[in-house]
Amino acid sequence: MKFTMNRAVFINELSVVQRAIPSKSTIPILSGLKMVLTDEGLALTGSNGDISIETFLSSQNEKADMTIESTGSIVLQAKFFGEIVRKLPDNHFSFEVLDNLQVKINSGTAEFVVNGLSSDNYPHLPIIEEQNQLKLPARVLNKIINETVFSVSMHESRPILTGVHFTLENGVLTAVATDSHRLSQRQIMMPSSTESFDIVVPGKSLTELSKSFADEEEMVEINIMENQVLFRTENMNFYSRLLEGKYPDTKRLIPTAFETEVEFHVPSLMAAIDRASLLSHEGRNNIVKLSVESDKVTIYGNSPEIGNVQEDLSFNKISGQPLDISFNPDYMKAALKAFGAIDINIRFISPIRPFTLEPTDTEISFVQLITPVRTS
Repeated sequence: MKFTMNRAVFINELSVVQRAIPSKSTIPILSGLKMVLTDEGLALTGSNGDISIETFLSSQNEKADMTIESTGSIVLQAKFFGEIVRKLPDNHFSFEVLDNLQVKINSGTAEFVVNGLSSDNYPHLPIIEEQNQLKLPARVLNKIINETVFSVSMHESRPILTGVHFTLENGVLTAVATDSHRLSQRQIMMPSSTESFDIVVPGKSLTELSKSFADEEEMVEINIMENQVLFRTENMNFYSRLLEGKYPDTKRLIPTAFETEVEFHVPSLMAAIDRASLLSHEGRNNIVKLSVESDKVTIYGNSPEIGNVQEDLSFNKISGQPLDISFNPDYMKAALKAFGAIDINIRFISPIRPFTLEPTDTEISFVQLITPVRTS
């Protein structure tokens, strides 16, 4: 196995694959990068057992400027090899597998010889048949992930809640995440010819996936099997295990009748909550309070050790009953960040019932729910 190529292009591919490679693993070979060179190009693979990423650099890629002298395969210690390539002096480097699975790396005046492992011992990637195939732009998939994944649970006590629940039914793709204190649900219309499915993808997998797309406009194919899902683009295969178990029925958690409603512009509300949380973060209780009156909305932050803050909020309109409600400002900030610079309606039932946040644009089917904090 011997080739030369552009170092920067190789590093780009390596940085994608390394998202799946653990620095330490109970299976030592999984700390390695698998490289397979054919006449068509170079495939790089990394895996941690839960996710596997495979990228492909075509020999016809002009930017790669690849020259293939002989084909083959090898596994190298990923972190160490990555550091070497990033610090090589020249724009190009050569790579050659020697006898006894040793690898020689040359660039400019620098030469490294490192030990490799046989690729025969590297676990095989799952074989996923072409079923439950769904296609959507990376930009859309990224948006769905960013609007939901922050609400997954960080606790393994209920493993199913550490993932995002994806369902496709009657042409509606629904993504839901909840940690039992908050909930995010995003829906988009899909071609009704696509086959229905019901899966839960680990939040950690989706976070890495969203960072792995080279082009926001490239199409992503989603293929599903019993315990695996494959997200495929032109030059990348991203495999993830699926979480087992039944996701709770979240539809019944989202209320439909409300007592109080306030319309806000997200950036100004976000800035005010950020200011109020400066003090709440310093206290033992990370809580801010919102007071809604007929013509005024006020936010309060209080820390007995530091002091307190009070601010009248700008709003577009108010309707319904006066209300005082307390909540975790970090939950609110994460929810608002997912909306971007738009107008939203926040709807309340009572000081102890969850409240919802939704865009004023009814064309966007996106709802978030936050459980208030009970205060004495």
